[in-house]
Amino acid sequence: MAGIIVFGVLFVVVAATLFAGVKTVPQGQEWVVERLGKYHSTLKPGLNFIIPYIDIVAYRVSTKGDVLSVGAQEVITRDNAVIITNAIAFIKVTDPTRAVYEIQNYEYAIQNLVMTSLRAIIGQMDLNSALSEREHIKAKLQDAISKEVATWGIYVQSVEIQDIKPSESMQRAMEQQASADRFKQATILEAEGKREATIREAEGRLEAAKREAEAQVRLAEASAKAITDISEAIKDRDLPAVFLLGDRYVNMLQKLAASPNAKMVVLPADLPIAIRGMMGKG
Repeated sequence: MAGIIVFGVLFVVVAATLFAGVKTVPQGQEWVVERLGKYHSTLKPGLNFIIPYIDIVAYRVSTKGDVLSVGAQEVITRDNAVIITNAIAFIKVTDPTRAVYEIQNYEYAIQNLVMTSLRAIIGQMDLNSALSEREHIKAKLQDAISKEVATWGIYVQSVEIQDIKPSESMQRAMEQQASADRFKQATILEAEGKREATIREAEGRLEAAKREAEAQVRLAEASAKAITDISEAIKDRDLPAVFLLGDRYVNMLQKLAASPNAKMVVLPADLPIAIRGMMGKG
């Protein structure tokens, strides 16, 4: 009876030992094995064997792609503007051994590395560039952290800037500035419109004066020619001038009589004599 018990115990121990030495690693994982406290090997996906009680699986590392979210943080630009930004990093462990032995917590380390790199990159840019050059920031950020995390056995597949916007106080300041700029622009346009209207009005008056002067010159020339022609026809030098001058004199009196302010117009009794008097021949 005692022999059967001993045999049973030994059988269980041997079975447990054999079971402990057989390891089946699932796809998408790699296991780091330590022997007596030191790194020994890395188990790949599939069936693997280790020495029980001497070798232990110290780390089970996922080799699938992982997503690390970097929370929103305030960043100051080169021109002292405060903006809010956050990001997401897509990573993949390519060397599990280095991932567990080169860094204490690579996920936490990468999150902090993204935050500090993001602050450094945006800190070299002004506000307008930071808000408009998202792809440029993304490229520089990925380049900056890829070099660092490569030493940890990790590959950065991509880094995406989720959001980048001015802080609430900065948004209020920008809205006030935009409103002031629009008011300034409207004032300038109104002043330019008035200036243009004044210039056009002055040009109109100048053109009218020029044409009026030109008309007066042509009228004088026509009158002179008419006087000359009539004088030559009737062989009298004074009579045409008296006629034309009298005609204009009568027209002028008619205009004065038609004026609303005119109360009374007195005509000379002998118009020809009056006109000759104006000519100094009375």
